[in-house]
Formats: sequence, structure tokens, C-alpha cells
Amino acid sequence: MPVIRLFAQAREAAGVGRDVVEGTTVDEVLAAARERYGAAFADVLGTCGIWVNGEPADGGHPVGPDDEVAVLPPVSGG
Repeated sequence: MPVIRLFAQAREAAGVGRDVVEGTTVDEVLAAARERYGAAFADVLGTCGIWVNGEPADGGHPVGPDDEVAVLPPVSGG
């Protein structure tokens, strides 16, 4: 199963920074994560960028057991 890595607000909302989540596409992995981590995580997820193995990915991107799906909230700073 793919590994999901969560950063910043996504990590806070889920209560974990790394987990193994079932799915064969990015959309399936994120749906399983929303179900597992609840409404607060789902709210944050809408603002996040999704990357697979260090590259930007869309929902239909396939993932396998050796892949890492990263959830990256927007970064602000000055």
C-alpha cells in the first residue's frame, strides 16, 4: 500500500505525519485518508497540493505499494 506523508496543517488535522493508506490512484488514497482522519483533515485537504514521489500529481495518477503520496498545504511567509 502507498505511504501518505502529511505536512503542516494536514499533519495537525490528521494527528499523524506518515501512514499507510490503501488505494491505486491518488483519489482513492485521499478518499481513504479523509475517511480515516475525518472532517478537519478533509477541510485542510481542499487547499493542499498533492505530490507523488516528489512530483506534482492529479487525482487520477496511479500509485502502487512503493509510492509516496505527499499532502502539502500552501506555504506562507515573508
